[in-house]
Amino acid sequence: MPIDTMLNLFNFLLEPLQFAFMRDALLMGAILGVLCAVTGSYLIVRQMSMIGDVIAHSVVPGLSLAFFWGWDLTLGAFITGLLSAILVAVVEQRSPVKVDAAMSLTLTSFFACGILLIARLRTNQVDLTKLLFGDILEVTPSDVGRTAAITLVILVLVKLFYKELLFYSFDPLGAQASGLPVQWLYLGLISGITLTIVATMQVVGVLLVTALLIGPAITAYLWVKELHQMMVLGGMFGALATVGGMYASYYFDLPSGPAIVLVIFTGFLVTLLFSPRQGLLTQQRRSPPSQR
Repeated sequence: MPIDTMLNLFNFLLEPLQFAFMRDALLMGAILGVLCAVTGSYLIVRQMSMIGDVIAHSVVPGLSLAFFWGWDLTLGAFITGLLSAILVAVVEQRSPVKVDAAMSLTLTSFFACGILLIARLRTNQVDLTKLLFGDILEVTPSDVGRTAAITLVILVLVKLFYKELLFYSFDPLGAQASGLPVQWLYLGLISGITLTIVATMQVVGVLLVTALLIGPAITAYLWVKELHQMMVLGGMFGALATVGGMYASYYFDLPSGPAIVLVIFTGFLVTLLFSPRQGLLTQQRRSPPSQR
């Protein structure tokens, strides 16, 4: 590679790092890319991807109430997000209502309640634009530290209870029959997902958080078979995609949240087409002429 090209590449990579807010944003994005891939992998194997969207929209009333009462916003968001997931589980298990209908009604109801509370409690200081689309450029070192702590705790718990969560994720009825505390496993899993969503909202916002939670994991799913491999590869892709989205945002003057999501989606599309194991185009090349 010519020296001029290498210098231009180094300048391209290093220029955003001269700003403290970009360094914080890039570090935050890389951490969340890993965290979202790990928790999102469980959502995919449990076929519960939409529960992430439910929780993301359901944190809005918690944010408004926490702001009104002077609580930490993370605590309020976590409580209402967790309540929404528990409500969906109760409706699914104790009524004839299907889970997709329960999730749809819960999502819209909690979100509407949040908007109503913001209006009635006059907590308009909660910036709806940032709430909906995020603003990673406003993260502080304390935000990064808190997110890193959440990530460390969740990764340690996943490591400790990996076998139990694996069994429960693929065969919940079998896990229950074998004596595993499936209700506590569900609560722990949902708690981890809720914490992940609360931490991620500042990056991509309520409307886009599901893309960061699910996108890297399903991209990795097209490459590997094992859950732990899916987490590792998904974490690598999530971190790279988030950092790539931040660079695109910096150089092309784009909103950071949508830029990150579009980079994730682009990576998924490329994988969907060219993955050696399940790519649409590679499968066509491998199939015999009689099957085309």
